[in-house]
Amino acid sequence: MTKRSERFVYVFAVLLMVSGITLWLTTTFRENMVYFVTPSEFMAYLKDHPTQMGKRFRLGGLVKTGSLQRNGLMVQFLITDDIHHISVQYEGITPELFREKQGVIAEGMILSNDSVTPLFKADRLLAKHDERYKPSHMLLKTE
Repeated sequence: MTKRSERFVYVFAVLLMVSGITLWLTTTFRENMVYFVTPSEFMAYLKDHPTQMGKRFRLGGLVKTGSLQRNGLMVQFLITDDIHHISVQYEGITPELFREKQGVIAEGMILSNDSVTPLFKADRLLAKHDERYKPSHMLLKTE
């Protein structure tokens, strides 16, 4: 084997390893990404596909002020993007950051396709926090 062919094999092996690592990282990160649709995108989808009851979605937006109702472990609220709002039912323990005017992602399915306020049954809630992190000792100080 000549020096040139050895170098070619070496470069090819390195490129193959880099490609494999890139593919592995891409698939790993894709599995951990949390994509969601906004209430406006959700309403547009329901308009085009009115018979999709039971289809799973990740619905994201803000918990509308004044819409949060609790009855034991049953929670009902509206997710809004300030254009449309979707009624969501969830049974279980809510995340600690879950409250009105806070971002939330609800995973679940469509129960009814009411054109005014569709009903969405969530089996998982993820509370979103704002990007400005403040350590607990900073929260005690007045600004």
